[in-house]
This record gives sequence, structure tokens and C-alpha cells, in this order.
Amino acid sequence: MTDFAERRRMMVDTQIRPSDVTKFPIIKAMLEVEREAFLPDALREAAYSGENIELDGGRVLLEPRTLAKMLDAVDISNDELVLDIGCTYGYSSAVVARIAQAVVAVEEDETMANEAQAMLADAGADNVIVQTGELAAGASEHGPYDVILIQGGVGVLPQAIEDQLKDGGRMVCLFMQGALGVVKVGYKSGSTVSWRFEFNAGAPVLPGFEKQAAFAL
Repeated sequence: MTDFAERRRMMVDTQIRPSDVTKFPIIKAMLEVEREAFLPDALREAAYSGENIELDGGRVLLEPRTLAKMLDAVDISNDELVLDIGCTYGYSSAVVARIAQAVVAVEEDETMANEAQAMLADAGADNVIVQTGELAAGASEHGPYDVILIQGGVGVLPQAIEDQLKDGGRMVCLFMQGALGVVKVGYKSGSTVSWRFEFNAGAPVLPGFEKQAAFAL
């Protein structure tokens, strides 16, 4: 029988802590949330690998280090509302739910969204709403948000997402430039978002976040 609890401790000790993630709420959440419970049965053995896990439709579950460092960079507090875009089966939302006051998770793959709803309920994450819809549209009816997380690569950030960030809020994006990616945190002041580099990572670009190819004669 697989000892997932031991693998979870190993993940935190070998992937999270060495990446300079030291905030106690993040460490605690990643120790407690059962990552394997938010994957299809065939992928559970890979739950604690130190790389992105490939899912259907070209989507991925971000590697633990990337998610942890993104959470560290935006420093969510327990009175904040968070928008989690591209939640797939709900793992990221379950982690954030233990840190934030409430989470709105958006997933456009209907099967994944339904699974996420069930898996989050099983995990007791009753402060998460899962909304099925286009990732690039966000969930404006529940906003504005203190923090926005995007669980995949971004070629171009849709204005609709930026507009859902509260004045004084912050968002974290993995901007892909070819095969290379940079994670940046955006801080909103008025109608302007200013960006700061955090670290390098990589992931497939999410649907609706692709750069449009330049037209040339």
C-alpha cells in the first residue's frame, strides 16, 4: 500500500522548503492536503513527483515547487478572497482554501469542474465555489478579488482578468515566452498593474491566454 502521507512529507522537505518557501500556512496546507486525492486514479502514483503532471486537454497540475513559490509570492492572508483560474481537479483551490477566507475556482473543462467540486467536498473545503466557464472570463460576479492565481502558462493576460483584481490586490502569473517562463507578481494601483519578477518556471499556456500570431503579408 502506498504511503502517501510519507510522500507528502518528503515533497515538503525536498521540494518546498529548499525553494525558500518558509511561510507556515503554506507549509501546513501542503502537508495536510492530499494531493493524490485530486488526481484521476491512473495518475495518483505520480502525485508527489517534482514536475508538472500532464492531464487531459493539454492541461497540467503545476509542480509543487511552482505552486508553493507562487503562493509565497502573493502572501495570502486569512481574510482575503482569492480567484483560482484553471483549477483542474481542485488541488490548488484546496491548498488556498486553508490559507484564505474563501476561494472562487474557475474551470472550463466540465468533467474536471464536476470532479473538482466532488473532491473539494470530500476534502471538507467548504469555502470554495467551483464555477464552470471560460478561464479567460474569470468570475466577475463574485469579485473583485484580493488575489488572483492562474494555474498554467500565460501568453497574454486578458483584460477581463486584470479588471477583476481589487485596487491594492495582487496576482501571480506564469508568463511563457516560447519554452521558457517567468513568474511575476502584479500589484494593482488604480487601473494600473505593475509587475515584479519572482522566479522561472514552465507550463503549457491555458486556453484563452494564447498570444495571437502576428499577421504579415
